[in-house]
Amino acid sequence: MTNNGLANTSVLISGASIAGPALAYWLRRYGCDVTVVEKAPALRPGGQAVDFKGATHRTVLERMDILEDVRRLRTGGRDQTVVDADGRRLAVIPGEFTGGEIEIQRGDLARLLYERTADGCEYVFGDSITSLTETDGGVEVTFERGAPRTFDLVVGADGVHSNVRRLAFGPESEFVHFLGHYYALADVGLDGDPAMYNEPGRMVSLGGPKAPAFLVFASERLDYDRFDVDGQKKLLIDAYQGGGWRTSEVLARIPGARDFYLDSISRVEVEHYSRGRVVLLGDAAYANTLGGFGTGLAIVGAYVLAGELLAARGDHRTAFARYEEGFRGYAAIAKKGNAGPFLAPPSALRMRMRNWMFNSTLMLRMMLKLTDRFATGIELRDYSSV
Repeated sequence: MTNNGLANTSVLISGASIAGPALAYWLRRYGCDVTVVEKAPALRPGGQAVDFKGATHRTVLERMDILEDVRRLRTGGRDQTVVDADGRRLAVIPGEFTGGEIEIQRGDLARLLYERTADGCEYVFGDSITSLTETDGGVEVTFERGAPRTFDLVVGADGVHSNVRRLAFGPESEFVHFLGHYYALADVGLDGDPAMYNEPGRMVSLGGPKAPAFLVFASERLDYDRFDVDGQKKLLIDAYQGGGWRTSEVLARIPGARDFYLDSISRVEVEHYSRGRVVLLGDAAYANTLGGFGTGLAIVGAYVLAGELLAARGDHRTAFARYEEGFRGYAAIAKKGNAGPFLAPPSALRMRMRNWMFNSTLMLRMMLKLTDRFATGIELRDYSSV
């Protein structure tokens, strides 16, 4: 790889899920020396299905030369039936609505991006940043385990609960806005065709696009330890007591679930994407949990951020400003909507209205058209010519 005249070539990226490795791919291609630090001890397998929609996402995947690999690993999104407590069909959610144009397991996509970057980038697993101190010449970084190091730039691509954002911008409470619902993903080992069941303020889905079991429930803000999985499982079981359909089957298997994740449905809003030599990417900057655009925003955002650094020859002030200016309008979709009331409507009437939309061909076409417009709402610059 050639340097292309970049002034800032040493970059630390926090987060090895989607946004971080996607950015690492471009920065390494442009000649940067990239280190990716990840708190988890290894790549995280499994997780929910994610998807890509429309020409903009396809274009970035093509320019990364991974489109065919993503297609090869696609899950082939399936229709999901909305049922009542007796298992009778109420509506059908088409796979094209839940799975976009190309659906892929998050773990498969993360592994693909890692494989494309591991040879040219340094990955450090099982460690986390503890402090960031900016100087005239870079950012001095300390870690939980590793020795202190200095980098030209630091990127927070570490999700809704971004550690980099907390260290460089301020406490999470200033930027993460709770939207009144929680969701859980679990591998509970129950078979059957994809189906979704609702009661007011609660949803249980089995075999659907997100995970073997996917649950969403309305709640006041809950106080729990994000790293106490057993405590989270108990919280979920308590929230679903008395539920109908197959809820009791799901609850019985939650304690032994091999893969389990619980979090709030929240929106992330920051006034600016960068502060000095530190910049945010993906969910750390513009998350809307379960909004359906997170992976696309991460991939496109990584392309734009790296491209602007190339175009500015590493001048981070210019590049970060152009990244925000060119991307904020596209990322505005993250400010729209709340998946919680859509997935777990608060009343029987709202449940019927939601189901009616899926039973209406016209409404479904309108929703798909609107989704495509949001997904393609940015003019991509071709940075290969700069």
